[in-house]
Amino acid sequence: MPYSSSLTDAEWEILEPLLPQILPQKKRTRPRDWTMRQILDGIFYEHKNGCKWEDLPEDLPPYSTVYWYYKQWRVAGAIEQLMQTLHQRVRAQVKKNRSGLD
Repeated sequence: MPYSSSLTDAEWEILEPLLPQILPQKKRTRPRDWTMRQILDGIFYEHKNGCKWEDLPEDLPPYSTVYWYYKQWRVAGAIEQLMQTLHQRVRAQVKKNRSGLD
């Protein structure tokens, strides 16, 4: 069930190739039960709705999993780096669009 905070397919197409470059790699001891898109949807849901991690809907990954990833990425500075990368891309696109108007 998609939520208003869920990534669209277009947004995921932008984010997906950036994740391996920016997010710290977890030592994989077994296959993941949840996709990175589902983890991000859980983080975005919590942030948009301001709920407790424990109150994430049941169709999202377990709150302990979502929070674990969020905490690891925050400590590693990956969230800030991802935001900076996206901001730079938007600025470059705006600059390109403006120069095309001249």
